[in-house]
This record gives sequence, C-alpha cells and structure tokens, in this order.
Amino acid sequence: MKNCFILLVLIVLFSCQNAIPKHETVNNIFKSDILKVIDEVSKLEHLIKLNSSTVQLQKQFLLAHSSYKQVETISEYYFPVVSKAINGPALAEFEENDGKTLSPEGFQVIEEFIFPAYNSKSKAELLKEMGILSANLKRLNKVSQTNEFTDSHVFDAMRLEVFRIITLGITGFDSPIAQKSIPEAVSALESIEKYYKIYADNSTDQSFQKVLKTIKKGKEYLKTNTNFNAFDRAFFIRVIANPLSIGLHKTQVSLKIPFIKETRGLKTTAQTLFDKNSFDAEAFSAFPDYETTPEKIELGKLLFNDPVLSGNNARSCASCHHSDKAFTDGLEKSVSLDGKSLVKRNTPTLTHIAFQRAFFSDSRVNYLEDQAVAVIINENEMHGSLAKSVAALKKDASYVAKFKKAFLKTAIDEFGIKNALASYIRSLSNYDSKFDGFMQGEEKFDLDEIAGFNLFTGKAKCATCHFIPLTNGTVPPSFMKSESEVLGVPDKYKKLDADLGKFELTKAEIHRNSFKTPTIRNVELTAPYMHNGVFKTMEEVIDFYNDGGGNGLGFNLQNQTLPEDKLNLTDLEKKQLISFMKTLTDKKYSR
Repeated sequence: MKNCFILLVLIVLFSCQNAIPKHETVNNIFKSDILKVIDEVSKLEHLIKLNSSTVQLQKQFLLAHSSYKQVETISEYYFPVVSKAINGPALAEFEENDGKTLSPEGFQVIEEFIFPAYNSKSKAELLKEMGILSANLKRLNKVSQTNEFTDSHVFDAMRLEVFRIITLGITGFDSPIAQKSIPEAVSALESIEKYYKIYADNSTDQSFQKVLKTIKKGKEYLKTNTNFNAFDRAFFIRVIANPLSIGLHKTQVSLKIPFIKETRGLKTTAQTLFDKNSFDAEAFSAFPDYETTPEKIELGKLLFNDPVLSGNNARSCASCHHSDKAFTDGLEKSVSLDGKSLVKRNTPTLTHIAFQRAFFSDSRVNYLEDQAVAVIINENEMHGSLAKSVAALKKDASYVAKFKKAFLKTAIDEFGIKNALASYIRSLSNYDSKFDGFMQGEEKFDLDEIAGFNLFTGKAKCATCHFIPLTNGTVPPSFMKSESEVLGVPDKYKKLDADLGKFELTKAEIHRNSFKTPTIRNVELTAPYMHNGVFKTMEEVIDFYNDGGGNGLGFNLQNQTLPEDKLNLTDLEKKQLISFMKTLTDKKYSR
C-alpha cells in the first residue's frame, strides 16, 4: 500500500511538471542562468581585488562573458536597454532629448582594461566599471522576475539570436579586443539548444532532430575553428546558421505557434536574414499613410525626373542621381544651382536606402519624405517650394489624374508630392545581387569572393559598421537605429576634412566629424567615395581603413570610433575584399 502511495505521488509530481507551460520552463532556465552570470562576474571582481595576473583575469573575463551569452537570447529580446548596459559597444552615446553624453559601460568597456594586457594602475577605475556591471546584472535579475513569456516570443527570440550570431557575434562586434567571438558563439548556440529541447520534448520526429543536429554541428564547427581571421563565415552562415533559423521557423509552424504580429524592419516571419523579402520597407517608413503603392511609385518616378520641383524649372532629382550610376553622379560634389559653387557633400546612392533610420550624411532627418523635402527646398540643390510646385502641378491635367489615381482624391497637396517621391525611392530597395543569390543558395562564389566575404566579416572589420546583409549602419537584429562613425576622413590636401558632420546639429563633441554609415550596395558604381568624395577608387578607401583611418594618418582624433590599429591586409586580401564588394552590385547593373 505504501509503495502504491509513493507511486501515486510520483505520478502526480510528474504530471505537475509536465503541466508547466514550456515557455515558463524557458523563463526558469533564463532566471537561473542570470544568477550564474552574476556569480562569474563576482569571481572576476574578486580576482581584480586580489591583484591577480593578466592570464587569470582574462580567463575569468571570458568565462563571465560566455555566461552572459547563455542569457543573451532572452535578455536582448525582453530587456534591450538593460542588455545594452551590460554588453553594448564601448562607445559614448549622446541623448538628443536630454542633451547629455552618456559614457559606455559593461563587458566591452571592461574588456579594454584586461586585453591585451592588464595594467594594475587602472585597478580603481576597473573596479568602478565592475560595480556598474554588477548593478546592471542585478537590475536584469530583478526585472526578469515579473516578466511574462509566450511560446511565440521564445521562438521569435531564438531566431533573432541566430541573426545576432551572424551579424554581431562571429563578426567580432562584441569582442573587439579579445577577438573571442567565435568560441563565445558556442554559448549562444547552447542557449538556443536548451530552449529548443524543451519544445522538442524528447521527440523522435525527424524535423526536431534535424534542428538539434544542426546546432550540434554548429557547436563542433565553432569549437574546431577558433581562429578569428581564418574562420569561414560563408560556410557557417550557409551550412549552419541559415538552416538553423529555417528549422526554428518550421518547428514553430508545425507546433502551430503563432508568429508575432508586429511591424518590424526585419519581418517576424523571415526564415533567414537573406530571404528575398525579409525586410519590410514600410516598417522603416513608420506611418500608415506613407504606404508605398504601384501608383505612388509611378507618380514618384515622374516627379523625380521632372524639373518642375526646382526653383528655376531647370533641375530635377535625376540631375544629380543618375540611374546608370546607382543614382549617384560620379562627381566629388555636384555643382550648385547657381552653376558656380559646389554643394556641401558627395551625392549618395539612392539604391537600398529605404532600410535606414536616418538620412543625409549628418543624419538630420528620419524619414525619406523629409529627405525629399530637404533637397527640394535647399537653395544650393533645387531651391524649390512645395507650395509653388503644387500650384504648377494643378495646371497639368496629366498630373491631376495621376495624383487622383495614387491618392484617391482630387486635390494635389504637398504631402502627396513628398510621399510619391519617397515611395519611388523606397522601390529602389530590392536586393537581387550575386551576394543575395549566394546567401539564398542560388548562386556560387569563386574562391576570391568567398575569401573577400570572410575578410569583410572578419579580419578587415567592415561588417562591424556595415552590418550584413544591409551593409549599412542600421544595427541588427532589431534594425531600429542607424549609426554614425568618426573615421577621420581627409580632404584633398591630406588634412582632416573641415566638415564637422553631425556635430553641426547636436553640438556634442562625440559627433565632431561624425557621419552616417551608408550602404555599400552597388559600391563599384558609386565612386568617388566618402562624404566629400575624396577617394576615387575602392583601393584608396581600403588603404585608408587598413592604415587606421584619420588617426593612422596622424590626425590625433580623440573621438575616432574607427579602430586605429592597422589591419595588416595583404595586397591579395585587398583584391579579394574588392572581389566580394563587387558581388553587392544589383544584377540589373551587372547584366
């Protein structure tokens, strides 16, 4: 009788455990793993206080950072602000609303104290940063206690973590000095594995087992290929990461777990980062009435090529954005409307710019509609007036009909002009390059192109600012912010260019000489390069980065965000890098 009672209790307990929702089990693992991070960070702090050796500190730092990778999937998803404080880039940020510059904090700041070697003279400052990190981890622990999970969110978070590994992990973005991002990606995969197994639930279903085998393969590959510069990212993404995110997507469908209904730059239904339509231009435009339609695109193209929008009826948008040059003009700087002086900056490409959160080199507007207006009214560019353009267009029966068709109303107004122009420009963001085909498994790269991609995402550090697959400064995997960088670009006299960039708007010292990171899609067609058009060839640009930017040229910029250490690229590697960048050219230009 006693044995029967015990058996009954065990059955009840087992049933209760099984009754716990799977997302709650994930939540419990997450909260337990946070405590492990806190413990590892505490051990690091203790070693610092004991004046331990560089080797001991580095070893413990890597253990602590890897333990954070175990919670990153959920932490970054639910608590992005806290997570940024824990593991964000070691760069100051300016809060435009408050007019304050915020110092960086977290693992990446601490990494700079410990790698490549620890100087005990910085002990007090390091302990101060350790205290901030510990406080932020305790904050994460506290907010996690009341957080509510759903299965939909867990699967969304797991796929986003795969995308984070691709874009920020194996590129070295969050291990810039130690360059241990390859082994640390193992921890990130392990966290996905732990969560996924809860849903697989010991199932023998082949689709579940395929995902688990892919994760296992990924961990083994990462563990046996730890050299940062030699790591084959092309192989890892195509053979492991992409199949993994596809597998997670298929599992979610098979389990009938709904996808998050949210408008995001990277669609919540995207199977991989590289799907043909994985990015939603409408999500970047932000407003429902901005929606792009075929009718608006057709109207916008007409307006784009019509000088009616300029003050002297002699210049159109197409005057400086030539379609055969990926909508640039091939000049250092365009001639002003007066025909004598030059405009302030180089003409940027309009292809693929829809997937950004800021526009112009100084990031002064956030929407394409506002960009269109700023160009039209600029006295050096078009010196036009939307009000006068409206009056002129109303006299043209053809335009009246096209506006009515596009906006379903008879009146031509200023909003219609700027929205139609922006709609046309948004239509120019449709990825179909050889690179896209390669990542979708439909194209082949030659050996130089593969080597170039691995350099771009590795040793050359291009992808830590030109994030793949967009190759602009819009930060993955949320794609909610477009970054600016201080590179130290010279002028034609080899002195620091006098253009102050974003500083002219914010007056924040960290923005002095700061410029938005543009897309490098179609880069072989958009010379000359940089905001001032100072470099005529891709080779010159690569040499500039290879030498450490402005500080490599001796400018002594205190706020340079580009690492000033030489990249030590060989002549062959430079050629391979260019071979890859040429695969970013849209097929319509390469036919």
